Amino acid sequence: MFFYSLIIIVMNTEETKFTARQLVLFTVVLSFVVSVIGTILALGVLGPLFGFGENPEAPFVFNRPKVLEKIIGPEEKTPSHDDLVVSVVKQNAPAVVSIVASKDVPVVEKYYVDPFSNDFFKQFFGDNGSGVQIPQYRQKGTQRKDVSSGSGFIVSSDGMVVTNKHVIADTAAEYTVFLNDGSKKPAKVLARDPMQDFAVLKIEGVNLPVVKLGDSSAVRIGQAAIVIGNALGEFRNTVSVGVISGLHRSVIADGAVSGPESLEELIQTDAAINPGNSGGPILNLNGEVVGINTAMANGAENIGFAIPINKVKKAIASVKSQGRIIYPFLGVRYVVITKDMASTAKLARDYGVLISASGQDPAVVAGGPADKAGIKEGDIILSVNGARIDSDHTLTSLIQKYNVGDSVTLRVFRDNKEFDVKAVLEERK
Repeated sequence: MFFYSLIIIVMNTEETKFTARQLVLFTVVLSFVVSVIGTILALGVLGPLFGFGENPEAPFVFNRPKVLEKIIGPEEKTPSHDDLVVSVVKQNAPAVVSIVASKDVPVVEKYYVDPFSNDFFKQFFGDNGSGVQIPQYRQKGTQRKDVSSGSGFIVSSDGMVVTNKHVIADTAAEYTVFLNDGSKKPAKVLARDPMQDFAVLKIEGVNLPVVKLGDSSAVRIGQAAIVIGNALGEFRNTVSVGVISGLHRSVIADGAVSGPESLEELIQTDAAINPGNSGGPILNLNGEVVGINTAMANGAENIGFAIPINKVKKAIASVKSQGRIIYPFLGVRYVVITKDMASTAKLARDYGVLISASGQDPAVVAGGPADKAGIKEGDIILSVNGARIDSDHTLTSLIQKYNVGDSVTLRVFRDNKEFDVKAVLEERK
C-alpha cells in the first residue's frame, strides 16, 4: 500500500507529469531496488539460521538448513573410498593372523680330511700328512627352525582359524599362530581339505576377534578388493588394495608338498598377493571375506587368485559340527568339454564332462556311486539335477552343493542318446 500511495502522490503533483510508459518503468525500477534491500535484510536475519553465507567463496550457496539440523540431526557425509578401506582394515585386521611352521632340522657340520693320511701314505708324507684338505659334511645334532609361513583368519570366537592347505602341509612340523596384538599361540591342525587348498587350525582363546563371511557369488568384476596378510613371511598384516579382475579362473599351482595342484573357479585380483599372503582374506568394501588368497602368477604384475568363500563355507560348518571335512562323493574322473575340444575330438556335445581315466586311475571308481548308477568310461555327463555343466560350473562344484546321502539326477549322453540316471552320493574317504 505504501508503494501505491507514493505513486498516486507523484501522479497528482502538478510539477511532475508522467506518461503511462514512464510510470510503468518507474514502478519496475522501484520494485527491484526495494526487493534487493529486502533480500539483504532477510539474509542478515535469517541467513545464519538456514546456512547461507557459511562459505566465503560462495556466500549464497544453500547449505543444509540449521533449523533442520536441530530437528533431525546433522547431515551425514558419504564416506570416501579411502575411508571405506581404512574402516575395513581396522575392522578385520585384528582377526587376521600369521602362521609359522617350525621343525627340528639337521645341523650340518663342515670338516676337512687329508686323503693321504693313512698308513700307506705316511711313508711318503710323514705323520703330518700331505697337507691336502678335502671338505666333508656330517650331521651334528638338530635345531628348531622356522621353515615356512603364511596367513589365516579367525572365523570363530573360540579360535578356529582358516588358511590354505599348502601353508600347513608339512605333517612333521609344529604350527604357531601370531595374533595382531603380537601374542602367539600354539595351533592344532583340525582338518586338511582333500579336494581344495583349504585347511582349518585351532588355537585356544575366548572372545577372539572374528571376520564376517560374505557371499562370493555376488562378487563382480571391477569391484574393490582388499587383501590383508603376512607378506613375504616378514611383514605381518600388510594391506594391498585393487579390484576383482576376473572370475571362474582355473590354474595349475606349484609349490604344494604333493606337487602341482589344479585349482578351479578362482577369483582373480590385481591386489598384490605375495608369498606369505597365502591363506589370508580378500575382502569387499562391506568388510566381508569373499575369498581365501591361494596363488599368484609368476612373471606377471599383480595377478593373484583366491578361493571363493562360498566353496569353503560348507567345509567350515562341517569341521565345527563333525570335527572333520565331509564331502559328497560321486566317484568319476573327467575332462571338462569345451567347444574347441568338442570340435577337435568330434564329440556330439560341446558342454558337460567326458568320463575319462587319468594315468593309472580308472575313469569310474569301482563300487562308487557313479559305478552303482551305471556310469561308464566315455559317457558325457551333461547336467546335475538340471544344472548344466560347463567351464564355469564344474561337475565337482555342482556335486558339492549336496550332502552325503542325497540322490542326484545325472543327464548322460551315450551312443547318440540322452538319458537320466540317479546316483546316491557317499562320503569321500
